[in-house]
Amino acid sequence: MQKHISILLILLSCTFFTYSQDTIQKVKLEEVKVQSKRKGLQKSYSVTANTTIITSKELLKAACCNLAESFETNPSIDVNFSDALTGTKQIKMLGLTSPYLMITEENIPSVRGASQAYGLSFTPGTWVESIQITKGAGSVVNGYESISGQINTELLKPISDIPFFLNAYSSSDSRFELNTHFNKRISDKWASSLFVHGNTRISKKDMNDDGFLDNPLAKQINILNRYQYYNADKGLVSFVNFRYMNDKKQTGEIDFDPNKDKGTTNFWGSEINTERFDVSTKIGYVFKDMPYQSIGFQNAFNSHNQNSYFGLNQYNIKQSSYYSNLIFNSIIDNTMHKFATGLNFTYDKYQEFVNVNDYSRIDNSVGAFFEYTYDNDDDFSVILGGRMDNHNRLGTFFTPRLHLRYNPWEQSVLRFSAGRGKRAANIFAENQQLFASSRTLNIFDTNGKIYGLNPEIAWNYGLSFNQKFLILGKKADVGFDFYRTDFQNQAVVDLMQSPQQVLFYNLKGISYANSLQVEFNYEFFTHFNLRSAYKYYDIQTDYLSGKFQRPLQAKHRFFGNLEYETHIVDKGKQWKFDYTFNWIGKQQLPNTATNPINDRLRGYSNSFSLMNAQITRTFSSTFEMYLGGENIGNYTQQKAILGSDNPFGATFDASIVYAPIFGQMYYAGLRFKIK
Repeated sequence: MQKHISILLILLSCTFFTYSQDTIQKVKLEEVKVQSKRKGLQKSYSVTANTTIITSKELLKAACCNLAESFETNPSIDVNFSDALTGTKQIKMLGLTSPYLMITEENIPSVRGASQAYGLSFTPGTWVESIQITKGAGSVVNGYESISGQINTELLKPISDIPFFLNAYSSSDSRFELNTHFNKRISDKWASSLFVHGNTRISKKDMNDDGFLDNPLAKQINILNRYQYYNADKGLVSFVNFRYMNDKKQTGEIDFDPNKDKGTTNFWGSEINTERFDVSTKIGYVFKDMPYQSIGFQNAFNSHNQNSYFGLNQYNIKQSSYYSNLIFNSIIDNTMHKFATGLNFTYDKYQEFVNVNDYSRIDNSVGAFFEYTYDNDDDFSVILGGRMDNHNRLGTFFTPRLHLRYNPWEQSVLRFSAGRGKRAANIFAENQQLFASSRTLNIFDTNGKIYGLNPEIAWNYGLSFNQKFLILGKKADVGFDFYRTDFQNQAVVDLMQSPQQVLFYNLKGISYANSLQVEFNYEFFTHFNLRSAYKYYDIQTDYLSGKFQRPLQAKHRFFGNLEYETHIVDKGKQWKFDYTFNWIGKQQLPNTATNPINDRLRGYSNSFSLMNAQITRTFSSTFEMYLGGENIGNYTQQKAILGSDNPFGATFDASIVYAPIFGQMYYAGLRFKIK
C-alpha cells in the first residue's frame, strides 16, 4: 500500500488525471532516470499527450523571480512585455496569448478572469517544484476552456521539502526580492510549509529619456501556508492551502506624485493595487486491494480585488470564485483500459467597473466528463474524452478531446491531438494595457451575453514527432510539431481600424493560428548541451478593415540555449553556466497612419536579438550564489510610448510594445538551505 499511496500522490498532481496508475508509475520511473542525467527539461516518449516537464533544475538556470519569468529557457513558450509601463510579462503558446491557455496550480484553475493580466507574477518562482506544459487540446477532466494548451504548476510538497530555504535577489533596475521557506514535520502523517515572499522596486529609472518610468515602483507581500496529510495504511492523502497576497504598482511620468496628481492632468500616472486571498483543499483515496481505483476531490475559493487607474481611466474589478471537482479513476476489465469520470462546478462573481460603466455579472457552470484511455504499455495509446456542461451564459454544450500516441520504431514517438474549446472572453481584464492610452473602447456587438459578445469557440489540431539518435557517439534528438487553431467565433480586439480607438466585436470572417516548431538538441560532451528551435507562426484574422497578421506577433523566431556544468567536487562545489539567445522577426504593428508624423509607426517593427546569461557558483550542497544578465546586447524599442510629450492628448499610447524598454539588466543573488 505504501507504493500505491506514492502513486496516488503523483495522480493528484499530474497534468492528466486520466493516466492510470501503471502509466503514472512508468512516467515516474522515467523522471527518476532522467533526473539522474540532470536534464532540466523532461519529455517522455511513452505519455500520450505532447507534454514537457520543467524541473526545479531548469528553473535555477535563470532568476525566475515569478512564474511569468520561468519560461525564458523553454522553446515552447514565447515571453513578451505587455506594455511600456507596468513591466508585466505576457506568455504565448502556439502564437496565442495566455487567455487561450488553461493555467492551473496543482490542477486547480489559477490564472483566469480578473487575474489574466498580472496573475503569472503572483506565484514566486522559488515555490515551484515543476511545471508541466501540454500543447494542444487538454484533458476534459480539467475543463472546457483550454484551446491552445495547458500549463500546470506543481508547488513544493510539505512531506518532502527541506526544513529551511532562503533566496535573496537584487538587480540593476532596483528590484529586490527575499524568499524564505519554513517546513516542519508535525507528525509521521502531517507536514506543514510556510512560504514568505516579498519584493520591491524603490528607484525611478528612465533609460530612454521619454519622461516615463521604464519599470514601475512596486511592492508585494505573498504568504502561503500549506498542510499535507499522508496515510499509506489507509490510502489517504490530502492538501490544505491558505494564501494571502498584496501587490502594489505605481507607474507613469517620473514626476507623478499620486498624493497630488491622481485624477488630474498635472502628470500622467497609474496605480494598480491588488489584494488576493485563496483557500484550496485536495483529498484522494486509493481503494484497498485495488490500486488501480481511486477517487479525488478538489475545492478552491479565491477572492481577487484590483483597484487601479491609468491616467484618467479608472478600472476596478473584484472576482469571487469557487471551484469544485470530483474525479473517479478505475479500469475496464484490465489495466490496458482505464477511465476517469466525474463532476465539476464553477462559480464566478465579477464586480467590474470601467470608469462609470458597470459590467458586473455572475457566471456559473456545472459539468460532467468521461475520459477513456487505452495503453498497451508498448507502442500505442489513445485518450478519448468528452464533457457536457451547462453555463448560465454559454448555454449547454459538448466538448470532445482526442490524443493519440504511436511509437513507430525505437526511440521515436508520433502524436496527434484534436479538441474543441469554449470560453467567455473577459475583454477588459485581459487587455488592461489598452487603458494606458487615449483610445476609446467601443463594443460593436450587443446581442451576446458577455459584454454583448458571444463566447469564443475554437478547434485545435496538432501533429508532432520526436526522434532520439546519436551523433559521433553523443546523444541528440530532433522534433517537430504543427498545430492549427480555427476559431468558429472570437472576441476580436481590433487595433487596425484607428489609433484613437479599439473595437471589440464578434468575428465577422475567418481567424486562424498556424504554429510550426522544429527543435534540435545535442549533447556536445558530458554536461555541455545545446537546445535550439525555429518557430513559424501564421496567425491571421479578418478585421473590419481587412485581413491582417495578428499585431505584435512575429512570424519567425529562433531560440538557442547553451548550458555547461563542471563536475561536482569537494562536497558539492560546482560551476554552472547558461546562455540563451532569441531572434525575433518583424512584427505587424497596430495602425497609426492617421497620427501626426512624430507619433506614427511603420507597418512592421524591425527584427532584433536578445541575449541572457547566468553564472552560478555552488559552494556546497546548501549554499550557492548566482550572477546574471538580461538583454545583454542592450536592444531597446526606439519609441515605446507614442505621444509621451502630451500624455493626455489624442495620440498617447503605451500599449504598442514589441521589444524591451529597459535595456541591459544585471542581477545577483544567493540561495541557502538547511537540510
